[in-house]
Amino acid sequence: MRYRLTFVAGLALGYVLGTRAGRERYEQLMKSARQIAQNPAVRNTAETAAQQGREFAGKAYHAVSDKVGDRVPDSVAERVRSLKERTAHGAGEDDWGTSNT
Repeated sequence: MRYRLTFVAGLALGYVLGTRAGRERYEQLMKSARQIAQNPAVRNTAETAAQQGREFAGKAYHAVSDKVGDRVPDSVAERVRSLKERTAHGAGEDDWGTSNT
């Protein structure tokens, strides 16, 4: 699904950059993109995908940390610990200022 979405986004971007239709067609595409992005079904799907990604990342973290153990540099271990503490205390935002809900 991710590859299809990336392909469609690239196709749309290539069309917009390569077209000679001008500003009117660009505005038409942007309006369509906004409508799609504001669609509740699309937003719910994106949120579900983000939640699943966080769950898979957590599982991968535990699998890797069990295998790697104490072999990671202290700087990396400290960064991971600080991130875990921040999410455990419900900070609500990540490094980019977006919500983790």
